[in-house]
Amino acid sequence: MNKSPSNSLPPSTNTPRHPIKILYEDDHYIVFDKPAGLLVIPTSKNEKRTLVNIVNQQYAAGEGTPKLHPCHRIDEDTSGAIIFAKGKSSQRMMMDLFKRRYVTKKYIALVHGRLPSEKGEFRNPVYKQFGRKRVFSSAITRYRVLSAKKQFSIVEVQPVTGRTNQIRIHFSQAGHPLLGERKFAFARDYALKFRRTALHAASVEWKHPVYHRTVSVQSDLPKDMSEFIKGT
Repeated sequence: MNKSPSNSLPPSTNTPRHPIKILYEDDHYIVFDKPAGLLVIPTSKNEKRTLVNIVNQQYAAGEGTPKLHPCHRIDEDTSGAIIFAKGKSSQRMMMDLFKRRYVTKKYIALVHGRLPSEKGEFRNPVYKQFGRKRVFSSAITRYRVLSAKKQFSIVEVQPVTGRTNQIRIHFSQAGHPLLGERKFAFARDYALKFRRTALHAASVEWKHPVYHRTVSVQSDLPKDMSEFIKGT
């Protein structure tokens, strides 16, 4: 007999005790609404103010409460939905779903210019830099244009593979970098400016490995991106 969620929660609001909004929660997983400008985990600099540290400090209920572990990562600049597991066992199950591509993530991106087609797919390999060495990996990114403005486009993006920075790299390679892009394009080459990389993790969907039901979680577009769209 399948176990049913005993503590599924509706989306919460930020409070002094719980500064990071919860989008979904059950006995095994919790989806947070990550704000932009926050690292998920510490780098080699051992930063203290990271999402993993904050949520474990703020949501720990006492002795015996399982530690929260991120099941995937999103960039420091990126906002939106991110899945955490309650304990290592739940983390392993979710990471296996990611490995088998059973988790669907969709992003909203603001990109410079107008794309040549309303929907498409990028398949260029992307690389990670290790000192002087570049290691290339296959990568697939699908997109669909939601709206085309005068100088930029609002695009729904689905990364089929989970390579680091693949969305940013693919759109930069195509000549349509994300607004605010400073790593894979020169911001000075573009008239429109944005204070961060304009990318938001808008939704995540998976089949629950314990309850065997589909879980779909959405995150509203953050204020900075929505106000930019309204102001153009």
